[in-house]
Amino acid sequence: MNFSYKTKGTCSRQIDLEINDNIVTNVVFYGGCDGNLKAIPRLVDGWTADQIAEKCSGVLCGFKNTSCADQLAHAVLAAKKAEQACLLYTS
Repeated sequence: MNFSYKTKGTCSRQIDLEINDNIVTNVVFYGGCDGNLKAIPRLVDGWTADQIAEKCSGVLCGFKNTSCADQLAHAVLAAKKAEQACLLYTS
């Protein structure tokens, strides 16, 4: 399932990803720090939403209350919830 998440409080504007059976792949950030936002998707590719949320949740950027990694944690949990709702709806 393809999922898009509008970020809040970061330089990146949006995160797109795919989630299938709770496995996250093809993460793409739009905007933000180019190098970091190319590395993060490579590192988390194939992880579960819960693994990503556990590792990335709470990471802060400078004096901000969030970061692109933290926003990815929010995104994957929202994607997981949407995937579960979709599975319930189609069952």
